[in-house]
Amino acid sequence: MTKDSLEAPPPAPDRDVELPWCTPKPATEDVRAPELVRRIMASPSYREGDRDVDFLDRDDMRGVRLMLDYQKAETLLQAHGIAHAIVVFGATRIPEPARAAEAVAERAAALAAAPQDGALARALAVARRVADKSRYYEVARAFGRIVGAQEGQHGNRLVVVTGGGPGMMEAANRGSHEAGARSVGLNITLPHEQYPNPYLTPDLCFRFHYFALRKLHFLKRARALVVFPGGYGTMDELFETLTLIQTRKILPVPVVLVGAAFWRRAFDVDFLVEEGVIDPEDRELFWYAEEAGEIWQGIQAWYKRAGREITCTAPEVLRDR
Repeated sequence: MTKDSLEAPPPAPDRDVELPWCTPKPATEDVRAPELVRRIMASPSYREGDRDVDFLDRDDMRGVRLMLDYQKAETLLQAHGIAHAIVVFGATRIPEPARAAEAVAERAAALAAAPQDGALARALAVARRVADKSRYYEVARAFGRIVGAQEGQHGNRLVVVTGGGPGMMEAANRGSHEAGARSVGLNITLPHEQYPNPYLTPDLCFRFHYFALRKLHFLKRARALVVFPGGYGTMDELFETLTLIQTRKILPVPVVLVGAAFWRRAFDVDFLVEEGVIDPEDRELFWYAEEAGEIWQGIQAWYKRAGREITCTAPEVLRDR
């Protein structure tokens, strides 16, 4: 290398002379060329792989989609310093008390207009039962405020995480929002659009394609699972978590079932023990609570008995990292 080359300035960002491929072959050289080039560039094969949604939707690209479904949320959660989660689940069909009371009034009026209609009578009975459980909306909301108030005390690392939908999950996010804290929503793409509830932190609301990756993110940072009355989706998350704790696939975390009257009827753990399909010790993987303060105090007491901290310097829940 010569002395002159060592002292030569770096190339300018833009060239003075365009390279040959910067303009398409002109029609003056071949009248068919512009149309041929247009057809080539319009072909799906010409799209860059990461911009080709149709290609990414192919069955044989499922592995790539799984990776993206995991990595996007993981990267952004890390970037925002979200280390630990209090995961809250519960029915999307249980609204705040005022709305539940409105539904009862609407169905009562409909039945009054058609008193012989059995379907309306059943609908009114269900609405009344939902209204009775709507008190848990306020419990979840109060619990969200309690956890939200902890965020600053734990280095802004402990947040409420829900499925992002309405009902009990909305209530927990709402309480956290009212406390001025961040909270996370892990939504899922469904055939019928699921809108996020309005109380989530905008930069911390994610939408997943795969339930499996969403489940992973629920538990990856989980320091407790708080479960309000709910249906299939709620029970899915509850029983999966209990199974992972039972098998020690994850380190145990507190599991709190809110609303003993509901859960003792929906889930008869004593029957399972008596039938020999679970062990007596598996009955101790969770406990019941009724009020927000009671839930939080129970979680704190659990960690004290376990000799562990509710927050730590690194996630310690999933064993298969």
